[in-house]
Amino acid sequence: MRDVIYLDRMEQAETLLKPQRVEVLRQLAAPRSCTEVASVLDQTPQRVHYHVKQLVKAGLATQVSERRVRGVSEGLYQAVARSYWLSPRLVGRIGTRDELALGHLVDLAEQIQADVAALDRTSELPSVGVSGEIRVRPEERQEFLAELQTTLQDLFTRYGGAEGDAFRVALACYPKGDDR
Repeated sequence: MRDVIYLDRMEQAETLLKPQRVEVLRQLAAPRSCTEVASVLDQTPQRVHYHVKQLVKAGLATQVSERRVRGVSEGLYQAVARSYWLSPRLVGRIGTRDELALGHLVDLAEQIQADVAALDRTSELPSVGVSGEIRVRPEERQEFLAELQTTLQDLFTRYGGAEGDAFRVALACYPKGDDR
């Protein structure tokens, strides 16, 4: 079972975004039969079987084994991941985005999600996450953003050679909103 599956196909999102299927998928964190899931969710096995088949068809669950129960073959199913991330691209882009627009941050967050979901996380990978708050007076905003952009561009230029391990650097700078 993977940690994360990144969903960027509409069929997968449509399959997942049904409350009954989300509940079935939660029950499939460990291998279970449709009858076992039906019992927990107080549903009929046939209804659960329908939802499980849709999840399997979309690649969100898989049959991991089969067993005989009272002379009948019964499949055991399991979710393929612990969590599922939906691509903002599923909704589509509206209008144009420039680097200073908040929509650009949504695109950046989507790229980070896709990259992290694609990593082989069976081993420890070098990474760093930094978060902080900076307060800037309105008349200094443009100067701050320009200095931040220049500082990062200097790092990209200094370490942007063709040799060595590739790392993606992403920085999001946005208004925090009201302090509550």
